[in-house]
Amino acid sequence: MRPASEERFRSLYAAHYDDVLRFARRRTDPASADDVVAETFVVAWRRADDVPDRPGEALPWLYAVARLCLLNATRGDNRQRAVAVRLAARPAEPRREEADTVGDRLEMADAWQRLTPGEQEVLALAVWEDLTSPQAGRVLGISAAAYRLRLTRARRALARHLDHSLALAAARALAPEVSS
Repeated sequence: MRPASEERFRSLYAAHYDDVLRFARRRTDPASADDVVAETFVVAWRRADDVPDRPGEALPWLYAVARLCLLNATRGDNRQRAVAVRLAARPAEPRREEADTVGDRLEMADAWQRLTPGEQEVLALAVWEDLTSPQAGRVLGISAAAYRLRLTRARRALARHLDHSLALAAARALAPEVSS
């Protein structure tokens, strides 16, 4: 960032921090309000060229950003509560078919650890974040086609690691027991 832009951001922060904090605190708890304000000014820093220059226009722009940050935080909280409800609704005693699921999860965790960080990130964007190829490409700074290619390669790597884990498990099961 240029020195003039940095000074403009410092002025923006000094002039509007308290207003944005009051805006956020009226809408959420104090700890979350602090996070919202921090995220709001991160957006303002990153999008410094988009912040209006005319007097009286910067604060409404910051309020709009803070509002979107609040909505994002609310969606995240709702997702966490939904997961907690689903987990609480699960039966306490594992059934026979769930025992197989535990083994599958362990194999998946082992295979996941064998992936490179890049492969993990590509798969996470598709599976956990549920992003489309163009969206995931933007996150990684690559084209949608390049993302799809990386995703294909990461899926193949995961499949190889899962096959390796299954082969090891089968070999252990078929190995004769050694008696002492």
